[in-house]
Amino acid sequence: MPRVYLSPSLQEYNLVIVGGTEEEWANRVVDAMEPYLYATGIEFTRNDPSMTLIEAINQSNMGNYDFHLAIHSNAAPESLVGILRGPDIYYYLGSYYGQEMARIIANNFARIYPNPADIATVPTVTLAELRRTRAAAVLVEMAYHDNEQDAIWMTENIHAIARELSRSLAEYFGIPFVEPTII
Repeated sequence: MPRVYLSPSLQEYNLVIVGGTEEEWANRVVDAMEPYLYATGIEFTRNDPSMTLIEAINQSNMGNYDFHLAIHSNAAPESLVGILRGPDIYYYLGSYYGQEMARIIANNFARIYPNPADIATVPTVTLAELRRTRAAAVLVEMAYHDNEQDAIWMTENIHAIARELSRSLAEYFGIPFVEPTII
């Protein structure tokens, strides 16, 4: 059975333009992922909202996880607030497995995001959750929480996002994706 560390955002101070926080919406996605993961046979541990980022990274590194999946929402630089849109899927530069998962997630998000051309996979060496985790990792920025259209899409599509992230994990691990009987 594959084992995944789920790390929804711990950023309770990032406000989503249509209400709530980045931490709240990321945790809603992970809540919605759980039935899919159980049905598909993927074991998981998730961080606790009271943790710091370092504590979440350390917890991930103490386990024997096959993948680390961080889930966030994005914010544009001040000069582009309300303009930038689309999911960005970050992976550690040079990580074959991270890049492969980013590609899979981008392809699956294209099923549900209204403008698939706005979906990007982004290599980086700066994000701690990609740089400091032992397991291969990606950090998914589901949408821009400071863009009203993106924030509405994100908050109205929690189950669709959860489904495609879960489908992506199954595809990555080469196992059948199973729809849960009860969501």
